[in-house]
Amino acid sequence: MFSESTKNKIKTDVKIKILIVIITIVLIVLMFPQGESIESEVTVGSIWTQSDLIASMPFEILKDPETYNKEKKIAAGKVYPVFVVDNTIARNSLDSLRKYNKYLKKTIDEDLSSGVKSNFNTTFLSDSSYRKFKEIRKFENVISINFRESLNKTFNVSKNILSLVYKRKFFDRNYNQIAKDSVAVREGKFENIVPKTYYNDLQTAKSFLKVEINKMLGKDEQLNKAVYEYLLHFLKPNIIFSQQLTEQAVKLAEDKVPKNIGIIEQNERIVAKHDRITPITKLKIDSYRIAKGQQRGSWMIFFQNLGKFLHIIVVLGLFVIYLFLFRKKIFDDNSKILIISIVLLFTSFLTFLVYQMNVKAPVQLLVLIPVASMLLTILFDSRVGFYGTVAAAFIAGGLRGNDYVFTLMNIFAGGLAAYTVRDIKNRSQIFRSFLYILIGYIIGIIAFGLERFDSVEHILIQSGFAASNALMSPVLTYGLIIFFEKIFKITTELTLLELSDFNNPLLRELTKNAPGTFNHSMTIGTMVESAAESIGANPILARVGAYYHDIGKTLNPEAFVENQMNNINIHEKLEPTESARIIIAHVTDGIKLAKEHKLPDEIINFIPTHHGKMIVSFFYEKAVEKYGEENVDIEDFRYPGPKPNTKETALLMLADACESTVRAMKEPEVQKIENVINNLTQSRIQGGQLDDAPITFADLAKIKESFLNTLISQHHKRIRYPKQDEMENESNENNESNS
Repeated sequence: MFSESTKNKIKTDVKIKILIVIITIVLIVLMFPQGESIESEVTVGSIWTQSDLIASMPFEILKDPETYNKEKKIAAGKVYPVFVVDNTIARNSLDSLRKYNKYLKKTIDEDLSSGVKSNFNTTFLSDSSYRKFKEIRKFENVISINFRESLNKTFNVSKNILSLVYKRKFFDRNYNQIAKDSVAVREGKFENIVPKTYYNDLQTAKSFLKVEINKMLGKDEQLNKAVYEYLLHFLKPNIIFSQQLTEQAVKLAEDKVPKNIGIIEQNERIVAKHDRITPITKLKIDSYRIAKGQQRGSWMIFFQNLGKFLHIIVVLGLFVIYLFLFRKKIFDDNSKILIISIVLLFTSFLTFLVYQMNVKAPVQLLVLIPVASMLLTILFDSRVGFYGTVAAAFIAGGLRGNDYVFTLMNIFAGGLAAYTVRDIKNRSQIFRSFLYILIGYIIGIIAFGLERFDSVEHILIQSGFAASNALMSPVLTYGLIIFFEKIFKITTELTLLELSDFNNPLLRELTKNAPGTFNHSMTIGTMVESAAESIGANPILARVGAYYHDIGKTLNPEAFVENQMNNINIHEKLEPTESARIIIAHVTDGIKLAKEHKLPDEIINFIPTHHGKMIVSFFYEKAVEKYGEENVDIEDFRYPGPKPNTKETALLMLADACESTVRAMKEPEVQKIENVINNLTQSRIQGGQLDDAPITFADLAKIKESFLNTLISQHHKRIRYPKQDEMENESNENNESNS
């Protein structure tokens, strides 16, 4: 998508760096509690060490949020469900019944006269009921006055029964659907609280209908069933539940719950110096803080937000200065600045979420500051991790109203978490941090708990929350590490340790196809790891870089002397230029293989830099001898580079030359080895190969000493065994013939 130059510009652009920092600060500022004047957070049991706090204005002492919410819930629970009596329903239903009775009588009369059922609306009446009305009296093809009177009587009785049901009134639901035993029934302007059984429900209204039908029409089951089915269509509840009115009643009841427990007048003392903070004192201080915040004008709001902005700048300023002075690579890389920003925003957002929880439990201990500590330590180093811990803890403390206890406790626990992963050797080691995080929090809890005379129960509850933090932090760190490694392509020491496994496909290929090169790489790995420790470089990075620096030789292993097991040198038959091309190709081939296997850039960097821009001198001199210097282009024999640009890659260049030369010595004596190391180092310096590497002469002295010790231990003289000359010079066939 982007060219390499564009990517590099984005990665190092100062404007982008400033934008990341500003956005981070603004987002954190937005998480500060709104509408409050931020002073210091107080805790029950602590001592007020400031001057007497005098109210500058009258204000209400607000109830504790949890208590206030509980009282509102109790008040809402006392509200009865509201039902409304709708008298128009009964009138409309009875009017519909009268009209339909008249229509039905006319229709049945016509049917009986013609002997055919008319095509009328049977919405309210089934065929069986319709037939039953026709059979109220059985006449054989005779329509009489008695029949008409009987039909009229049935319809009149039906109207009376329905009137009785409506007179009793009934709900639009069954009793078991009404939560309370009593209800509020509104009729017109009046409202009465009555037991719900005072009126019928749907079920009892239907039962009452059946009873009245049987009482008034007799025991003709078919007729009663027809009338019941007929009247059900006109039976509509006339006491209707109102969700809206019920919610209004609940809100009214909640609004009536007082928010305060008293008033503080202007110039009244809120708390005296050296007084202990009691629950009521804390309520007064918190209420005063809120009252001051609500009294602000637009300019005061602006200045308060400016103060918050400067607050975060102060906290992050020292961290940024540290990165600028001592971690220049991190400071110059915008992607790494973004990682730090994301980590700090993550802990800030957790603090913001926890602050919204109005509960008495010590939920502030669920702010996972140790996650930030471990992430920054694993991604960068322990010093960055500790500075990041301090910054994250101060920001979180600021978001909690400058809570000193909370801040100090998290610095201690987070610092321990950072130190537990500073020399991490595998991913499972992350979980070792659980114990140290827990110890850090518990020490802080006990220390401040004893100061405040906290109860044992309260200390145990806090310890329980701290244990949850200690348990969640390693788990979350484990998951986030993988996220950062993949998204930002960060090479952590965990990644390097995994790459040092000899089961890696590239190392297996190197072992199989180029065993001499593999042994050479392993030896160099030991040399650079020891030397890196002595000069403050990254020993794991140096060792893993040494393992992979010659992987390009796996494509053409016979071209390199260490892999020529049959003593046949293919270069004896090649032109010097072709030989040089084959030798140089192991660099480009190695880069290609490394990218195909998605090795980190930090490891790939070792492949082209271990020869820098040096000349393949053996074949160049051979070409000069054969064709004359004027006929040979030296650039055909030069490695493409670049030169070593880190301490680790510089170590590899020196170790590669020293190990190869010493391995070729017939009698590797101490003085000879030392001379080789000195001369090769000097030649690299004079050739300008170390110009781009951040390495000093003091470092070079330590490197040469370390190389000497390692090479002497690997090439020390051994006692020759008896008859060793015979074993070296006689073949197995001679031994068998002599036996």
